[in-house]
Amino acid sequence: MLHSVFRPVRTRRPFEEAVAQIADAIRAGDLGLGDRLPPERTLATQLDISRPTLREAVKVLVNAGVLDVKPGPAGGIFVRSDVIPREVNAEDWQVRIGEVTDLLEARRLIQPRVAQLAGLRATESDFETMSTTLDLLARSMKDRNRFLQLDERFQLSIARAAHNRVLLEQMRHLLYQLRSAKDYALRDGISDSQWALDSLNRLLKAIMRRDPRLIEREMDEHLSYLEQLWAEETSRAQVREIPEFMMPFRERKSAPGG
Repeated sequence: MLHSVFRPVRTRRPFEEAVAQIADAIRAGDLGLGDRLPPERTLATQLDISRPTLREAVKVLVNAGVLDVKPGPAGGIFVRSDVIPREVNAEDWQVRIGEVTDLLEARRLIQPRVAQLAGLRATESDFETMSTTLDLLARSMKDRNRFLQLDERFQLSIARAAHNRVLLEQMRHLLYQLRSAKDYALRDGISDSQWALDSLNRLLKAIMRRDPRLIEREMDEHLSYLEQLWAEETSRAQVREIPEFMMPFRERKSAPGG
């Protein structure tokens, strides 16, 4: 429900965070095309900001073509586009190159376990949501920005299927920080998109089979792709030695049997 999407703004830049929270709710699929946001007074209360500050944030997203404000009794704030332009709050999720190693390491620790939990707990509704997102991905191969946003939405749908609110919030934060790494490394357009789509389809099948070992293998392959691209694009290998239990399967000295 929408009341759980937004949280009080707690930074020194309430205007920018309000923009980011609304944009992220749309990226994640919590708000879809044509959806109506909560009334201005309600939304300002949820974000714990003044109504003038909220209006300025909404204005930015209206000018970006993301939101539409309709007057009158049946009016309100509506989602006009479910694709967030790259320039909207892009500076907030840029990370230093040296930080990406930590992010990729954290992702390798967290995402396989989250996906395995999803394999245990996912409902038919969860599977339908993931399948729908993959269908949208397949139709967005030529739109790099939309594809990356839908890829993030799919990863969040896996986290939702794990039915653990703490893990979901951790995944939101991790994927938010990973945006700049993906934006930098995934440069090959259709080729990268096709590989990612095929990989995610295999991952979904593994989750639907509820097979923890297969899920880990497919997630391992998916994570390895960005790690390899990042190393090639930046000419930077992993800064610290990776423990064997975190290495991709193909690099382990004693990989578990299939």
